[in-house]
Amino acid sequence: MKNLRLLFLACVVLGVSAGGWLSGLATNPTQLVTLGVFAMVISTTLFYWERRVAAAFLGVSILISTHAMTLASILKATELDIIFFLIGMMIIVGVLKDLGFLTWVIQSIISRKKMNGISFSVILCVLSAVLASVVDEVSSIVVVLALVFQVCATLKLRPHPFVLMAVMATNIGSSATMLGNPVGIFIGNKAGLTFAQFLVGATPVAIVSLSVALAIVVFWFRKDIHLMTERMNEHRQRHSGLGPAIKIPYKTGLAILLTTVVVIAFHHQIEHLLALGGVENKNAFLILTPLVMSSILMIWRPNRARHYVEHDVEWWTLLFFMLLFAIAGSLNEQGITQNLADKLASSVEGGPKGMIPFVILIASLGSAFVDNIVFVAAFTPVIQALVARSADFSVLWWALLFGACFGGNITVVGSTANIVASGLLEKHGHHPIKFLVWIKIGACVGLVTGLVAWLMLTVLPSPMPQGAEAPAPAQSGEMEFPDLSPNT
Repeated sequence: MKNLRLLFLACVVLGVSAGGWLSGLATNPTQLVTLGVFAMVISTTLFYWERRVAAAFLGVSILISTHAMTLASILKATELDIIFFLIGMMIIVGVLKDLGFLTWVIQSIISRKKMNGISFSVILCVLSAVLASVVDEVSSIVVVLALVFQVCATLKLRPHPFVLMAVMATNIGSSATMLGNPVGIFIGNKAGLTFAQFLVGATPVAIVSLSVALAIVVFWFRKDIHLMTERMNEHRQRHSGLGPAIKIPYKTGLAILLTTVVVIAFHHQIEHLLALGGVENKNAFLILTPLVMSSILMIWRPNRARHYVEHDVEWWTLLFFMLLFAIAGSLNEQGITQNLADKLASSVEGGPKGMIPFVILIASLGSAFVDNIVFVAAFTPVIQALVARSADFSVLWWALLFGACFGGNITVVGSTANIVASGLLEKHGHHPIKFLVWIKIGACVGLVTGLVAWLMLTVLPSPMPQGAEAPAPAQSGEMEFPDLSPNT
């Protein structure tokens, strides 16, 4: 089996390189090497997930040694601004867990006395989406699944339907703001969007898509929801709630979260006050806010500061992101993405609006089988090249965002939240959700929400600032799982 996967990986790399040569995307040996390295890293991520960082290291080494990229261009393409933003947010979420804020969220729900299966499902999905939009999707899914496991264990119910509900809502909600998913901050930063502009463009689509998805999952799992209502009524006759109510001092954690979100929301105005203008300082305070907040929190809690940095920051993932961004940048530097953009613009009829369903479909299918940030990092230079041709193509940023986030619902490996949810099921002694069981509801939700995004992007105007980042690609050779208990 291992040899078969290795053989298939080699065939994919050779096939992509040959396809690039025959299609005219790669016309010289350096471009062929670049395309082959990119295909190798993506294929390794798909077939050998645990070796993805090693493959990325090897890929960067090959690019430098074959002169496809220089060391300076590799360092420039690592997107350190986005990495710093994610580090700061991870530390903030670690402090919120430490203060017991996330545990308080759970207790606030299970202490409700009047609840049935429908209301629990609605609260679960809304909570999943809202949490995913203000903290990272991994922390969100850990919190809501702790709620699911506690309620289902109390009522002696299968947790699988409610796990799927939570995951679907988490992936949809993570598209609503820049904070919920690395994809959001990456696309927002590349498109030159402020936090407010991102909200205006993404949140309405996310809300409508969540409403449609909620209707689908409530109908799909109606038998399990009805059984939950019956068990709740039986339990209510003997007990007052669904679990032990623990008093948790939540106000400090709530104040930290609200302060962070408010400052980020007004980062554009703060940049004007600090005279942080110009292209080089675009969204500077958006990136700085998590760093400033995390530094204040670590000064406030010096005995826990090292723990936050060492255990709450996903260094393994962030290192992979940096290397992946650099490898995707090599496609741009060698002019491959420019060639692809030219072919797409000439072959797809209907202009920018006509390309919306194409980008949503490709992003959805790509994210269904490869982690969405991997696909977005690969496709971003293509969108940049198209926007460089005409600002009307800016709508494709939104198509890429929703395709990547909504497509993550299709399979169990479609997003990090899905993988974490499967691991938590096994950790709590339950069998994992079967591939066919997941893909049935996942494909349904992914298809319908993708159609909603297509319709809304076609009808509604997309907020996109003039001068959004869309540099013309350089030609070849140019330089240019946590513990939620309070620990105070």
